[in-house]
Amino acid sequence: MSCPASLKPRFLVTGMTLAISLAGCVSSHVLVGTPRPPIQPSEVHVYLQPPAQYQQIALLQSSSRAAFAISAQAKTDKVVERLKREAASLGANGIVLQGLGDQAGGAVELNSAQLSSSGKSAFGVGSSVAAYNKSGSAVAIFVPADSSNK
Repeated sequence: MSCPASLKPRFLVTGMTLAISLAGCVSSHVLVGTPRPPIQPSEVHVYLQPPAQYQQIALLQSSSRAAFAISAQAKTDKVVERLKREAASLGANGIVLQGLGDQAGGAVELNSAQLSSSGKSAFGVGSSVAAYNKSGSAVAIFVPADSSNK
């Protein structure tokens, strides 16, 4: 189905607006301790249970919004990656996962209409797709080097 030339700019503007709105903040934190100098995200370890010794730095929230990931696993991976990046920016060398789940992300709706030049006929098409994101929370922690193997 081709789009009339007069509607193409509308689709372009709508697509750009959608992309800009999806690119909003996808990670945040609340400090509960003292941040440290930033490190690389690859240096951040993921824990399901906290280690024996650690210091809390921040509470983290993230989502897979604007990730363009299709599968649930890819969305979960993006959430964990973003949590690690946020923790690394605060100097945390670990995150303790608190929860992962689904989050309603709204819907994408596409509509098109066309009228004939005589004004006596009309044609319309519409569709809507629900969008779900993954979301996650964690505690950013610092684990001293001498206690990481205990």
